[in-house]
Amino acid sequence: MILPIIAYGDPVLRKMGVDIDKDYPNLGELIESMKETMTNARGVGLAAPQVGKAIRLFIVDTSPFAEDEDLSDTEREYLGSFKKVFINAKMLKEEGDEWAFNEGCLSIPNITEDVFRQEKITIEYFDENFEKHVEVVEGMAARVTQHEYDHIEGVLFIDKIASLTKRLIKKKLENISKGLVSTDYKMKFPLLKKNKG
Repeated sequence: MILPIIAYGDPVLRKMGVDIDKDYPNLGELIESMKETMTNARGVGLAAPQVGKAIRLFIVDTSPFAEDEDLSDTEREYLGSFKKVFINAKMLKEEGDEWAFNEGCLSIPNITEDVFRQEKITIEYFDENFEKHVEVVEGMAARVTQHEYDHIEGVLFIDKIASLTKRLIKKKLENISKGLVSTDYKMKFPLLKKNKG
């Protein structure tokens, strides 16, 4: 089922996600709905807070990046097969040079800004079968994973941009929270629900 994506301004996006266990109600169904929602919105990652749940769950699918002509066959294969569910993730290490990439977010439509992130991470998480993994992730897959991990920590990509840039996009952000934005996917706007009583 395609879920509405929670827009910037909703307090759930600022909450620290809580750990869950395998008895979390309808977990399998939630994961499938998140995958469907992400694909429908043409995203490469989606975190539970973005569908209104302040829990430590996110999904990543970097396969759209595998279509980049400039990649080596190895990189293309790696990104093409990087489709994962992360439950109760803990970032163990971020290392390597910081590099900039123009990031966007389904909860903050039509805004993209350069964000600096380190190129290599070590992350511990459970998959959808509650099997534990400790994994080293690099490059674009690391970036998408870091972006989604930030969501379960209550952090948004705009928190990592220069303060001048933040001032320049302030009006756009206010408009998003009021629902004054056009997307081709379903969204839920915090200020609209208040206005409706």
